[in-house]
Amino acid sequence: MRKKNFFLKTGMAILAMTTALLQPLQVNAATDEGGYTYNYDYWGDYLNSADFYNPCKVFTSSELGLDIKLKNPQGLFAEGNTLYLCDSGNNRIIELNRVSPEQLEVVRIIDSIKGSDIDTFNNPTDVAISEDGNIFIADQGNARVVKVDKDLNYLMEFVKPTDNTLDPKLVFQPTKLAVDTAERVYCIATGINKGLIKYENDATFSGFVGATPVSFDWTDYIWKKLASQEQRAKMESFVPTEYENIYMDYEGFIYATKARTLEQARADENAVRKLNLMGSDILVSNGDWSVGGDLYLGSGGGYEGPSILTDITCMENDIYVCLDRNRGRLFGYNDQGNMVFAFGGNGNMDGYFRRPSAIEHVGHELYVVDSLDCSITSFVPTQFGELVYTAIEEFDKGHYEESGEAWQEVMNQNGNYDLAYIGIGRALLRQEQYEEAMKYFELKYDDDNYSKAYKQYRKIWVEEHIFWIVLVILALFLIPLSIGKIKSIRHEIDTADIFVIEKKG
Repeated sequence: MRKKNFFLKTGMAILAMTTALLQPLQVNAATDEGGYTYNYDYWGDYLNSADFYNPCKVFTSSELGLDIKLKNPQGLFAEGNTLYLCDSGNNRIIELNRVSPEQLEVVRIIDSIKGSDIDTFNNPTDVAISEDGNIFIADQGNARVVKVDKDLNYLMEFVKPTDNTLDPKLVFQPTKLAVDTAERVYCIATGINKGLIKYENDATFSGFVGATPVSFDWTDYIWKKLASQEQRAKMESFVPTEYENIYMDYEGFIYATKARTLEQARADENAVRKLNLMGSDILVSNGDWSVGGDLYLGSGGGYEGPSILTDITCMENDIYVCLDRNRGRLFGYNDQGNMVFAFGGNGNMDGYFRRPSAIEHVGHELYVVDSLDCSITSFVPTQFGELVYTAIEEFDKGHYEESGEAWQEVMNQNGNYDLAYIGIGRALLRQEQYEEAMKYFELKYDDDNYSKAYKQYRKIWVEEHIFWIVLVILALFLIPLSIGKIKSIRHEIDTADIFVIEKKG
């Protein structure tokens, strides 16, 4: 959502600059400490930020005490304090106990199951655990999603959907999956772009849900209509985009990521969708920019093009974090689609990645898998990050005064952090301090919330001044009427006087 009023922007920019000059120490202190973490302002400019997360520990094969080194790990799933890692290259699942962000312990290695004709895995790429403790594994090389109980006894498997629209020669290769509370399975498979494959809990295929909208250029569409059959065969087809990954949140909604084309990124199209049970996208995107990672698509360090969000996870405060495998970065967004933080990059240092493949969270902690470095990196929030989370969570609880105080402390640490202004404004809005809220929304060009505050402020102002308003309206109506009446009477008197004089004469 981009605003167009140039004069409004210019005036507000001058006001914001004046406000910033009044707090030089706060702004400089935050930006000087940043560099690893950043965000974008209303204009799309890159802003350094106080770090939101710090890398805590990098867990390699030796750190985990594994006899066989990790090889091309792909998937990660968190259930309580237990992490399940897909060690795809070694055809196994590693169950880890999170003792702390600095300590992970291997509980068991799952490399075979009981009671199945195929009792081993072949390139498992993802794993999910149901509320009943059953384990679902995307066993890509064996063309199935297999379900086992916690003791690894085979229960059932989900195989290639029976659908007339699919190519009979297509080999079923499930890559990512999610499981709901009823143990229905939602799956992504290579070569199937009709949306998520949905299975009932008895392994019955029940259809495709959430296919991405098809986007195309009208000139290409018209040319395709006019082209010959041979020419059409050589042209690119207008087909939905395949999803990269999916994640089911605590409310049962599915977050799905897709890789955007260069044209889609330039058109500011979202790379994340939030699907309900009907497969409709209900993602709120009220931010100034789309939910898609980096705004700048230029090349640098051997990387170019838009962010490729290869995985996503969502916390209980509705902050969802996307993992960019193109530039090795993490992007956090709130429930309104505003970017909360961005950090990371490609490299060999702690907190950077060579080929990130999966992300999960435990509480506010984040865990990222690097398939090339064969490692798991744990991240813990900084004091600044915890302050932002506190402000968001207090607001969700209805503690608006406490939320406003937390946002004020965030602003004190980082005067360039736009969400602090908006957060204070929203807290004031809920406390019915509409005039004050309008000032904060105006500073950060939040016209939606400004309109809400102004509507309520106008209503109260009218109620408080209704007597004078009515009085002015009556005066505007009665005074001209009275003046006209007086003139009419005076005219009649003057006319009557002349008539009497003429009669006497």
